[in-house]
Amino acid sequence: MSDRRRSQLAHEYLTTLRECAAGGGERSLAHAYELGRIACGSGIGLVELATMHGVALREILGTRAPPPALEQCLVEAIAPFEMTHRGFHEAIERMDATERELEAFSYSVSHDLRAPLRTISAFTQAIAEDLADRLDDKSRDHLRRVLAAAAHMSDLIDALLELSQINRAPLGRHHVDLSALAAAALDELMRREITRTIERVIAPNMVVEADARLVRILLDNLLENAVKFTAKQPAARIEVGCEQQGGELVFYVRDNGVGFDMKHAERLFKPFQRLHGERELAGTGIGLATVRRIVDRHGGRVWGEGAVSRGATFYFTLPSR
Repeated sequence: MSDRRRSQLAHEYLTTLRECAAGGGERSLAHAYELGRIACGSGIGLVELATMHGVALREILGTRAPPPALEQCLVEAIAPFEMTHRGFHEAIERMDATERELEAFSYSVSHDLRAPLRTISAFTQAIAEDLADRLDDKSRDHLRRVLAAAAHMSDLIDALLELSQINRAPLGRHHVDLSALAAAALDELMRREITRTIERVIAPNMVVEADARLVRILLDNLLENAVKFTAKQPAARIEVGCEQQGGELVFYVRDNGVGFDMKHAERLFKPFQRLHGERELAGTGIGLATVRRIVDRHGGRVWGEGAVSRGATFYFTLPSR
């Protein structure tokens, strides 16, 4: 709101108080409420509105104590702020309840899918083994595709369960050696990549106050992506570090892999949003959504920066409180 409009609002408020002092009654109170509604919708805060009220009172009364009728004007003026605040909290409560219901639904559905999926996999494998000498190449390829799809669905179920469980367990806060966790996570990933050589750089002495289990899941997802997206890079490099940004300690995982187009950056942390095709790079599309959920639980921020064929860096913060 412009300074001119603020001055106008302050003048109207003073006029309303004068009307109230002269016996304006309900009409004055209704006007005060309307001015409060305008203030609430125009970016004027409670403190500024209360200041307007105080200035108007001093102009009308000087040092005399205000009568209840004038104080009621302020009560009416701040009513829209109280209603907005109450509505905001009610919306938050509804959103939290919906999120809990969705998590419970996801958890239940994921569990229910496991049994039929195991049956599909087991019987498909049995057919492949029992009829191995009677199947032609095309039929064997069909069965291979069924088993591969079942394995991918199993990975999706595991990822969904992990995502749904992020908010279910209490959040612990302890000193966590992020450097050691990153090294352990990379060691485990490299045991699956025995044919590759990746330069690894991990900053020492990175310690946070956070939930160690969730931080390990966060690092597993970010580092697994880094390993996957550097698969075609002959001199792959993955770096885990931290830096000060605007007085805030920011951690990052950086790679020199395929990168991504920044115009799609808003999709990165949404479930099932993939910027690379399944045939190019396998995955569930849930990893970064899990990372975001973990960072959100710690009250932090997460974002990514990258360029096509020039690598990517994922930043995150884990505030102590």
